[in-house]
Amino acid sequence: MIMPEPSQSPIGLYVHVPFCVSKCAYCDFASYAGREADVAGYVEAVVREITRRSEETRHPRADTIFLGGGTPSLLSELQVARILEALFEAFAIEEEAEITCECNPGTLSKRLAETMRKAGVNRLSLGAQARQERLLRLLGRIHDWEQVVDSVEIARRAGFENINLDLMFGLPTQTAADLRETVEAAMELRPTHVSCYGLIVEEGTPMHRDITAGKLALPEEEVEREMYETARQTLAEHGLHQYEISNFAREGRQCRHNIGCWTRVPYLGFGCAAHSFFGECRTMNPTTLDAYLAGEEPKTEPISKEEARFESLMLGLRMTRGVKDEDFTRMHGMSIRKAFGEKLDQPIRDGLLEWHEGALRLTRLGMDLQNSVLVDLM
Repeated sequence: MIMPEPSQSPIGLYVHVPFCVSKCAYCDFASYAGREADVAGYVEAVVREITRRSEETRHPRADTIFLGGGTPSLLSELQVARILEALFEAFAIEEEAEITCECNPGTLSKRLAETMRKAGVNRLSLGAQARQERLLRLLGRIHDWEQVVDSVEIARRAGFENINLDLMFGLPTQTAADLRETVEAAMELRPTHVSCYGLIVEEGTPMHRDITAGKLALPEEEVEREMYETARQTLAEHGLHQYEISNFAREGRQCRHNIGCWTRVPYLGFGCAAHSFFGECRTMNPTTLDAYLAGEEPKTEPISKEEARFESLMLGLRMTRGVKDEDFTRMHGMSIRKAFGEKLDQPIRDGLLEWHEGALRLTRLGMDLQNSVLVDLM
């Protein structure tokens, strides 16, 4: 299918790598342990998809690339280089592009880090999650904190200056003191970016089964809020400012790829379960590894104007700067007030939304209660 002419603005590119050493207790992503025999075939399938989709979309420019998973750092040096070479051959990658690769501590070798850096990767994201051994085991993580430290050191020696650490809060048995210890330990590693996510317990995961069976219990809502505030304050004390509900960065180090997603910049996704947003259509690749390898066709559906307006607000409100009314009007041909009308009134009266310098944004309380705000706006 020939897609419409892309805009002159650059797009984002995403590659999903669905392989893991073991499946974490909370994970419901498309990831697979024990499928090492499929890695080589999967890489070649992704390369073919990259080539095909670039032709369909007329080789647009791109200024961000994100290799996510799963565990991309389980690929060999040659396999990572093969995917990146295919992207550079198929698309016009801008010289100052942000190119990120997710890695799990303990899977990043010196050789792989050096290969990625030479291939153009300039940002690493490490799934550190927690400082405490008991919490890492509870999550089903295979690393310890020393491997986090070692991975950061390997990355720096390979020439990486832009490093993100993923941290989690709201875990069973976790306290605010645990989280402060984790954040302080993370800050000792001098990351340029931290993503601090609240645990979401998905149905069908081992953790969901244990919580349902009464073997584990989540922290009370007040305790979880205390953890979030602890993280916000501690990161601010160390010079990382919050620019999105779960993301904090040093000046100039915000994740450009994710900002693109939150502001509805078009992107193309490759690999099983990857999504694309291009030409006001959403394309969804086969959700399972087997279906993807078998060549099952992706599904594409148009996005209505009403859906597009809601997406702009839903995603844009994740960012602390909110949604500028002039940007919304330029994108959708009407103001935020005209698009949502009286639906805005109650969240504003409740102190969850506010207008600030021409933008609609969540208040501090609104960030805690974002889901209820979105229900009001739907």
